[in-house]
Amino acid sequence: MIKNEEGGSKMSLKKQFMKSKPICKVTFHLSKEAVAQAKKVALVGDFNEWNPSATPMKKQKDGGFSVTLNLEQGREYQFRYLLDDTIWENDWCADKYVPSAVGDADNSVVVL
Repeated sequence: MIKNEEGGSKMSLKKQFMKSKPICKVTFHLSKEAVAQAKKVALVGDFNEWNPSATPMKKQKDGGFSVTLNLEQGREYQFRYLLDDTIWENDWCADKYVPSAVGDADNSVVVL
């Protein structure tokens, strides 16, 4: 996990499991330090068919980016972040990593 000088995480995954249905609200967050000078950030993965424009992340007041998705429980989802349409980043708080089918990179995985 990447840490800043204050000891806070630059990336995070927050999971909120619903009791009434098999859904988990997952909040994906990248801090200002993690995105560096990026003007836009997208969450790309299995849940949106790896479409770079399907899930844009919203810029927060603190300069970070965040988005919350409702994902089905009992599954694993591979994902990565795409900064300014050019730079792919993993989430260092992911539950695990698996080899990507493209190139020699790994994909982050969230397990629900």
